[in-house]
Amino acid sequence: MAYGKTHGDRMELKTARLTVLVDPAKKKAFEALCARQDVTPSQVVRRLIRDYLDHHGVSFVPSGVDQEDEATAKR
Repeated sequence: MAYGKTHGDRMELKTARLTVLVDPAKKKAFEALCARQDVTPSQVVRRLIRDYLDHHGVSFVPSGVDQEDEATAKR
């Protein structure tokens, strides 16, 4: 069974860990805000990364997505 994260209508089938050091008070506030918004911190960080890449014109094909399938989906 394949588990993955959605990216728009595309599914990311592979994930990699990103370790980030932050001030403990910011982490606590971030986690509390995420809980109030019913999202996980990981969902927010993934969205921030996608938005940052998009803002800077960097395109990518999510891991586990066939590049030919991606080209077909854009037509």
